[in-house]
Amino acid sequence: MAGETIAPDWEFDRFDDGSQKIHTEVQLKNYSRFLEEYTSQLRGIEEALDDAVGDVWDFTLDPIALKLLPYEQSSILELIKTDNKVLNKVITVYAALCSEVKKLKYEAETKFYNGLLYYGEGVSDTSVVEGESQIQMGRFISFLQELSCFVSRCYEVVVNIVHQLAALYNSNKGATKIIESSGVHFQIVYEHLGELLVVLLTLDEIMENHGTLKDHWKMYKRLLKSVHHNPGKFSIPEEKLKPFEKLLLKLEGQLLDGMILQACVEQRFDDPGEGVAVAKNSAFAEEFAFNIRTIFTNVESKVGEPSEIDQRDKYAGVCGLFVLHFHIFRSVDKKLYKALLDVCKKVPAVTLTANIIWFPDTFLIAKIPAAAKLMDKKSLQAIRAQRDTYLQQRAQTLTKDVQSYYVFVTSWMMKMESILSKEHKSDKLAEDLNSRCNVFVQGILYAYSISTIIKTTMNMYMSMQRPMTKTSVKALCRLVEVLKHTVHRRSMVVADSVSHITQQLQSQALNAIGNAKKRVISDKKYSEQRLDVLSSLVLAENALCGPSTKERRLVVSLALCVGTQLKTFKDEELLPLQLVLKKLDLISELSERVKLQCDCSFLYWHRAVFPIYLDDVYDNAVDAARIHYMFSALRDSVPSMLHAKHMESCDQLLESYDKEIMDVFNEHLLDKLCKEIEKDLRLSVHTHLKLDDRNPFKVGMKDLAHFFSLKPIRFFNRFIHIKAYVTHYLDKTFYNLTTVALHDWATYSEMRNLATQRYGLTMTEAHLPSQTLEQGLDVLEIMRNIHVFVSRYLYNLNNQIFIEKASNNKHLNTINIRHIANSIRTHGTGIMNTTVNFTYQFLRKKFYIFSQFMYDEHIKSRLIKDIRFFRETKDQSDQKYPFERAEKFNRGIRKLGITPDGQSYLDQFRQLISQIGNAMGYVRMIRSGGLHCCSSAIRFVPDLEDIVNFEELVKEEGLSEETQKAASVLDVVLGDLTSNSAEGTEYFKKLVAVFAPEFRSAKNMHLRNFYMIVPPLTVNFVEHSISCKEKLNKKNKTGAAFTDDGFAMGVAYILKLLDQYLEFDSLHWFQAVRDKYKKEMNAVVKEQNVQSSSQDEKLLQTMNLTQKRLDVYLQEFELLHFSLSSARIFFRADKTAAEEILEKKGALDGSTPTEPASK
Repeated sequence: MAGETIAPDWEFDRFDDGSQKIHTEVQLKNYSRFLEEYTSQLRGIEEALDDAVGDVWDFTLDPIALKLLPYEQSSILELIKTDNKVLNKVITVYAALCSEVKKLKYEAETKFYNGLLYYGEGVSDTSVVEGESQIQMGRFISFLQELSCFVSRCYEVVVNIVHQLAALYNSNKGATKIIESSGVHFQIVYEHLGELLVVLLTLDEIMENHGTLKDHWKMYKRLLKSVHHNPGKFSIPEEKLKPFEKLLLKLEGQLLDGMILQACVEQRFDDPGEGVAVAKNSAFAEEFAFNIRTIFTNVESKVGEPSEIDQRDKYAGVCGLFVLHFHIFRSVDKKLYKALLDVCKKVPAVTLTANIIWFPDTFLIAKIPAAAKLMDKKSLQAIRAQRDTYLQQRAQTLTKDVQSYYVFVTSWMMKMESILSKEHKSDKLAEDLNSRCNVFVQGILYAYSISTIIKTTMNMYMSMQRPMTKTSVKALCRLVEVLKHTVHRRSMVVADSVSHITQQLQSQALNAIGNAKKRVISDKKYSEQRLDVLSSLVLAENALCGPSTKERRLVVSLALCVGTQLKTFKDEELLPLQLVLKKLDLISELSERVKLQCDCSFLYWHRAVFPIYLDDVYDNAVDAARIHYMFSALRDSVPSMLHAKHMESCDQLLESYDKEIMDVFNEHLLDKLCKEIEKDLRLSVHTHLKLDDRNPFKVGMKDLAHFFSLKPIRFFNRFIHIKAYVTHYLDKTFYNLTTVALHDWATYSEMRNLATQRYGLTMTEAHLPSQTLEQGLDVLEIMRNIHVFVSRYLYNLNNQIFIEKASNNKHLNTINIRHIANSIRTHGTGIMNTTVNFTYQFLRKKFYIFSQFMYDEHIKSRLIKDIRFFRETKDQSDQKYPFERAEKFNRGIRKLGITPDGQSYLDQFRQLISQIGNAMGYVRMIRSGGLHCCSSAIRFVPDLEDIVNFEELVKEEGLSEETQKAASVLDVVLGDLTSNSAEGTEYFKKLVAVFAPEFRSAKNMHLRNFYMIVPPLTVNFVEHSISCKEKLNKKNKTGAAFTDDGFAMGVAYILKLLDQYLEFDSLHWFQAVRDKYKKEMNAVVKEQNVQSSSQDEKLLQTMNLTQKRLDVYLQEFELLHFSLSSARIFFRADKTAAEEILEKKGALDGSTPTEPASK
């Protein structure tokens, strides 16, 4: 079909001459070159724009990690296939046992260690409820039961390994030999057996050091006792209690008494049913001892050296094997025992897991007392003393160690970078892979050494309860950072190299084994032993041809245990082969090893160092970026916490840990940083004030801006962004403080700008209504303290201004309409009504005192007498109230008594009326301020008479719903403003209406005499006013004043309330005053004319002074008269009483005349 559709002239192209392939390759090469160039360009751009400080690993740039652990689904049985059936069986058995040990070890490390270690954690000491510990233990019992089964399983595996080994090395002459075992040493099996013993030893040590667990166990047993005595109360059937108690006894005996390992080594290994002799098997005893010595020799040479990897753990295994050997065969190799103890001088302690540290000397002395007795007492003491010496040396060399490791690790990182960024050259591939392999191994070694230093030092200090110096703590924390730095180096590129390196190592091993195999085949003398060797070499070859899984590597090791007998390999071949296999182990498990060594979950137990660390970071802000590594280290303990079993859910433990770390972080870094930044901004803005010395050469300086270039720190499920935290703190503080004192808004906005310039913080504007500089006293303040305000301030009616009476400052405060308007703009117009309400409350209190004064017998009787006198004599006195009478009243009141500062009762009454008047003046000012505020707000509206309806316009245009809402709000605002600016509320009218009925009622008849006390009050006021004005020219200005119109306002208001304008006018008081002073002045002028002829200088001077004084008095009375007349206008004094009555009845046409416009 295809042939038909193709045109004939294309037929020729079916013949392939290879040109197409060449074209494709060229295009591919070009494309790959373009991609490489483009990638490097992008990287360059990214680095140029990157705002991060330092090369801190950031997981957002490396979000995917590869699991490098080799894996396959074939079982051990499938891997071990040769024609030699017996050998197959032997290798299979040992391989299966070793795998089992690894599984058990993994289970212990992940599940059981953590479950035990974290028991009792996450509960704060303060909030422990009675019975909480028993509940925790109750939850924990099932876990202990699982642990018990696990330990029993370990015992079985130990017995089985011993039996399987004993069966191979049988000294019984009659027994059949399985394979020729004289030159075969299954050292790896013994190493695995050692590992299993270390697991049991670790469980013992955890139990030994766990006080909380033991205490809770005791409490739980006590609880059971009480349940036993009263099972009905706890609704538990008695038949269930007995088996449970038995179980607890079993658990306690097996797990809690520190006998886990002891019980294992004291098991009965000789079981007649099995038919395997163990204790009496001399060949096996020999082989066992030989392997212990071999492993120990390997360990001893490396332990404590820079090239050490897992020798410490193996050393613990050797000690375990030594104890097992002693318990089975009851013989002690004193030389080895001494050598084992001597290692303690180099390694005084070994960290088994987390914070569990193990002292080998104590262990060996306790477990093999027979050998310990033979040792020299002094040498044992010397070993013990070595611990303290070790710690002292550590403390001294720590700082130096940190520096040297810093150099090592940085140079290693440079090597890593240079090797990984180099292009592969096909001719130098082997060399390149080799150098990569060496660099990777070196990285593991550094990680191991650093990890060991940190763990051993911290745990030894903790276990020996020695105090640590701050320097040591800082040094150890630095090491933690270095350790975490090695984890995340170029994980993708490493992944790429690992598979190549393993292949290369496998091929090297295969070459070596191939050579040996050729040698065995070329030797024609076949014996069973040779066949075993050949089969084992074939097996090793087969196992190496495939992925480098741990099963395959185990099979290779076991096969080579058989394959290296009969001098198959020359010495110069064997060592390189062992080295290659060792490298293969490391590289195959590279990521696992690195993860294990760089795991800092032990820091959970040493989190007391975190505050000191944070203080150090804060003090040395330059390299603040290192804090990422510490948080990364603190996160490491989270996976292990998930195995905690003593709480309802492990989330509670995680929450408490999270809270604890965050509290410390806030206290020791974030809050300190916030306070310091705020302090710095404050001092910088207030440099014009005399502050402490801030000379950086004297007080030093810290550049805290480094903290703000940090990327957010990840911890648990949150990011801690230092910059955002501090910005929020400053925003909040500045906002709150501006609301408290609005006049400081300028200072705080200056501080905001400075924060942006100096620290790069993006601050939020507060958007608070700012106060202008001419705000004066705030309306709110005056309102709250109106009683203080009216007594301390004087009112000026014409300028509508309040002036402070007296002040300690060189200037007096004033308050005018603009101030009030600005204040109303800040707080909103709602404050006006509230102010009037406050004034009303104030007036009520003052009128009560007013009423009491008027009711006083002395005052009332005098006033009634005066009224009667006026009525009787008004025809003679031309309807005027005589001035002498008022003066007499004023003087008469002084006789009733005066206050310590020389004031009569009338003075105090005058002050009371002035205060009432001031309050009214303030209300007037509030109204004027409100009008001022509204008019300045509405000045942008073109025509107040014709305001368009925005909502309708918007609807017509069909705009969105939000716009319609906004338009309706605008309409409401404009409506409010126009109504407010047009009328302004008539507060005076309201304040008259609320008090007038009460004042005019029959029960307050005594107030009706008020109009008669006004003349003496005016006399008193004029005297006071003149004395105040005279003080203005004196040096001591205490009590000086030039205005006090509050009095006139007060009198006008009270007369209105009592409806006594007509009564007061009937006195013609001011006319009388004018007449009196005119008369006296005329007399003085006459006298002057008479005396001018007699030329008596002194007399003339006196007369001039008298004339001046009379002038001043007359002027003062005139001023008061005008003020009173002005004040009366506010209270509608133009109305006669009759008109008002008519108005009240509504007889007028229902419309009320408008109030005259107030100034």
